Amino acid sequence: MRAVFTSILLLLSGPVLANSNDSNLEKSGDVLHLLIPAVTLGATLFVEDDYEGSWQLLKTGLVSRLAVEGLKYAVHKERPDGSGNDSFPSGHAADTFAAATFVQQRYGWEWAIPAYIGAAYVGYTRVASDQHHIEDVLAGAAIGVLSGLYFTDPYKGITITPIAGNGGYGLHVSGKF
Repeated sequence: MRAVFTSILLLLSGPVLANSNDSNLEKSGDVLHLLIPAVTLGATLFVEDDYEGSWQLLKTGLVSRLAVEGLKYAVHKERPDGSGNDSFPSGHAADTFAAATFVQQRYGWEWAIPAYIGAAYVGYTRVASDQHHIEDVLAGAAIGVLSGLYFTDPYKGITITPIAGNGGYGLHVSGKF
Protein backbone atom coordinates (compact mmCIF):
# COMPACT_ATOMS: atom_id res chain seq x y z
CA MET A 1 0.00 0.00 0.00
CA ARG A 2 2.86 2.38 0.84
CA ALA A 3 4.34 1.87 -2.61
CA VAL A 4 0.97 2.55 -4.26
CA PHE A 5 0.49 5.84 -2.39
CA THR A 6 4.07 6.90 -3.14
CA SER A 7 3.68 6.02 -6.82
CA ILE A 8 0.46 8.02 -7.08
CA LEU A 9 2.12 11.04 -5.49
CA LEU A 10 5.11 10.88 -7.82
CA LEU A 11 2.99 10.43 -10.93
CA LEU A 12 0.83 13.41 -10.10
CA SER A 13 3.51 15.72 -8.78
CA GLY A 14 5.74 15.41 -11.85
CA PRO A 15 3.43 17.25 -14.28
CA VAL A 16 2.44 19.73 -11.60
CA LEU A 17 6.03 20.69 -10.80
CA ALA A 18 6.89 20.94 -14.49
CA ASN A 19 3.87 23.13 -15.31
CA SER A 20 2.39 24.56 -12.15
CA ASN A 21 -0.50 26.57 -13.53
CA ASP A 22 -3.64 26.67 -11.41
CA SER A 23 -5.62 24.32 -13.63
CA ASN A 24 -3.10 21.44 -13.39
CA LEU A 25 -2.62 22.05 -9.69
CA GLU A 26 -6.33 21.86 -8.97
CA LYS A 27 -6.77 18.80 -11.21
CA SER A 28 -3.96 16.93 -9.50
CA GLY A 29 -5.59 17.62 -6.11
CA ASP A 30 -8.95 16.48 -7.45
CA VAL A 31 -7.43 13.23 -8.72
CA LEU A 32 -5.70 12.51 -5.40
CA HIS A 33 -8.93 13.36 -3.59
CA LEU A 34 -10.53 10.40 -5.34
CA LEU A 35 -7.52 8.07 -5.45
CA ILE A 36 -6.47 8.12 -1.79
CA PRO A 37 -9.84 6.82 -0.47
CA ALA A 38 -10.26 4.48 -3.47
CA VAL A 39 -6.81 2.90 -3.07
CA THR A 40 -7.42 2.63 0.67
CA LEU A 41 -10.72 0.83 0.12
CA GLY A 42 -9.09 -1.46 -2.44
CA ALA A 43 -6.32 -2.26 0.04
CA THR A 44 -8.84 -3.25 2.73
CA LEU A 45 -10.50 -5.63 0.30
CA PHE A 46 -7.17 -7.09 -0.79
CA VAL A 47 -5.34 -7.29 2.56
CA GLU A 48 -8.08 -8.39 4.94
CA ASP A 49 -9.99 -11.67 4.97
CA ASP A 50 -13.24 -10.09 6.15
CA TYR A 51 -14.85 -6.72 5.48
CA GLU A 52 -14.24 -5.18 8.91
CA GLY A 53 -11.68 -2.67 7.64
CA SER A 54 -13.86 -1.79 4.67
CA TRP A 55 -16.83 -1.09 6.92
CA GLN A 56 -14.69 1.02 9.24
CA LEU A 57 -13.41 3.05 6.28
CA LEU A 58 -16.93 3.52 4.93
CA LYS A 59 -18.21 4.69 8.34
CA THR A 60 -15.23 7.03 8.66
CA GLY A 61 -15.83 8.57 5.25
CA LEU A 62 -19.61 8.79 5.57
CA VAL A 63 -19.62 10.48 8.98
CA SER A 64 -16.84 12.84 7.91
CA ARG A 65 -18.73 13.81 4.75
CA LEU A 66 -22.03 14.29 6.62
CA ALA A 67 -20.30 16.61 9.10
CA VAL A 68 -18.75 18.60 6.24
CA GLU A 69 -22.02 18.95 4.34
CA GLY A 70 -23.88 19.94 7.51
CA LEU A 71 -21.35 22.66 8.25
CA LYS A 72 -21.35 23.90 4.65
CA TYR A 73 -25.15 24.18 4.84
CA ALA A 74 -25.06 26.01 8.18
CA VAL A 75 -22.07 28.35 7.68
CA HIS A 76 -22.42 29.69 4.09
CA LYS A 77 -18.83 30.99 3.81
CA GLU A 78 -17.85 32.52 0.46
CA ARG A 79 -15.09 30.79 -1.51
CA PRO A 80 -11.97 32.88 -2.21
CA ASP A 81 -12.69 32.85 -5.97
CA GLY A 82 -16.31 33.92 -5.39
CA SER A 83 -17.73 30.76 -7.00
CA GLY A 84 -20.05 29.81 -4.14
CA ASN A 85 -20.88 30.03 -0.47
CA ASP A 86 -19.77 26.52 0.48
CA SER A 87 -16.13 27.13 1.38
CA PHE A 88 -16.20 25.98 5.03
CA PRO A 89 -15.04 23.28 5.62
CA SER A 90 -13.10 21.63 2.81
CA GLY A 91 -14.64 18.31 1.79
CA HIS A 92 -11.52 17.38 -0.19
CA ALA A 93 -9.39 17.76 2.94
CA ALA A 94 -11.89 15.89 5.11
CA ASP A 95 -12.12 12.96 2.69
CA THR A 96 -8.38 12.54 2.20
CA PHE A 97 -7.43 13.05 5.85
CA ALA A 98 -10.16 10.60 6.90
CA ALA A 99 -8.64 7.96 4.59
CA ALA A 100 -5.08 8.76 5.71
CA THR A 101 -6.07 8.52 9.38
CA PHE A 102 -7.84 5.24 8.70
CA VAL A 103 -4.62 3.88 7.17
CA GLN A 104 -2.59 5.09 10.17
CA GLN A 105 -4.97 3.67 12.75
CA ARG A 106 -5.60 0.40 10.95
CA TYR A 107 -2.16 -0.43 9.50
CA GLY A 108 0.32 1.93 11.20
CA TRP A 109 2.45 4.98 10.49
CA GLU A 110 4.69 3.14 8.05
CA TRP A 111 1.78 2.90 5.61
CA ALA A 112 0.14 6.20 6.50
CA ILE A 113 2.98 8.61 5.78
CA PRO A 114 2.43 8.63 1.98
CA ALA A 115 -1.33 8.96 2.53
CA TYR A 116 -0.83 11.94 4.85
CA ILE A 117 1.57 13.55 2.36
CA GLY A 118 -1.06 13.10 -0.34
CA ALA A 119 -3.79 14.50 1.91
CA ALA A 120 -1.63 17.53 2.77
CA TYR A 121 -0.98 18.07 -0.93
CA VAL A 122 -4.72 17.96 -1.62
CA GLY A 123 -5.24 20.61 1.07
CA TYR A 124 -2.49 22.74 -0.46
CA THR A 125 -4.10 22.53 -3.91
CA ARG A 126 -7.43 23.70 -2.50
CA VAL A 127 -5.87 26.85 -1.06
CA ALA A 128 -3.50 27.49 -4.00
CA SER A 129 -6.35 27.21 -6.53
CA ASP A 130 -8.51 29.68 -4.53
CA GLN A 131 -11.19 27.12 -3.72
CA HIS A 132 -10.70 27.43 0.05
CA HIS A 133 -9.14 29.55 2.73
CA ILE A 134 -6.53 27.84 4.91
CA GLU A 135 -8.93 27.60 7.86
CA ASP A 136 -11.41 25.73 5.64
CA VAL A 137 -8.76 23.12 4.84
CA LEU A 138 -7.63 22.86 8.46
CA ALA A 139 -11.23 22.36 9.64
CA GLY A 140 -11.83 19.73 6.95
CA ALA A 141 -8.62 17.94 7.90
CA ALA A 142 -9.62 17.98 11.58
CA ILE A 143 -13.04 16.51 10.77
CA GLY A 144 -11.44 13.74 8.71
CA VAL A 145 -8.84 12.95 11.36
CA LEU A 146 -11.40 12.85 14.17
CA SER A 147 -13.68 10.58 12.17
CA GLY A 148 -10.79 8.25 11.36
CA LEU A 149 -9.69 8.14 14.99
CA TYR A 150 -13.20 7.38 16.20
CA PHE A 151 -14.21 4.64 13.77
CA THR A 152 -10.95 2.79 13.09
CA ASP A 153 -9.55 -0.15 15.07
CA PRO A 154 -6.08 -1.61 14.47
CA TYR A 155 -5.90 -4.54 12.09
CA LYS A 156 -3.01 -6.27 13.88
CA GLY A 157 -0.50 -5.32 16.50
CA ILE A 158 -0.30 -2.19 18.60
CA THR A 159 -1.45 1.31 17.73
CA ILE A 160 0.19 4.35 19.30
CA THR A 161 -1.74 7.61 19.10
CA PRO A 162 -0.55 10.99 20.37
CA ILE A 163 -3.03 12.78 22.65
CA ALA A 164 -3.19 16.34 23.89
CA GLY A 165 -5.78 18.19 25.91
CA ASN A 166 -6.50 20.02 29.14
CA GLY A 167 -2.84 20.95 29.48
CA GLY A 168 -1.65 17.35 29.25
CA TYR A 169 0.17 15.47 26.54
CA GLY A 170 0.90 11.80 26.09
CA LEU A 171 0.53 8.65 24.06
CA HIS A 172 -2.37 6.24 23.93
CA VAL A 173 -1.17 2.67 23.36
CA SER A 174 -3.69 0.01 22.37
CA GLY A 175 -3.62 -3.42 20.86
CA LYS A 176 -4.60 -7.02 21.14
CA PHE A 177 -2.44 -8.99 23.56
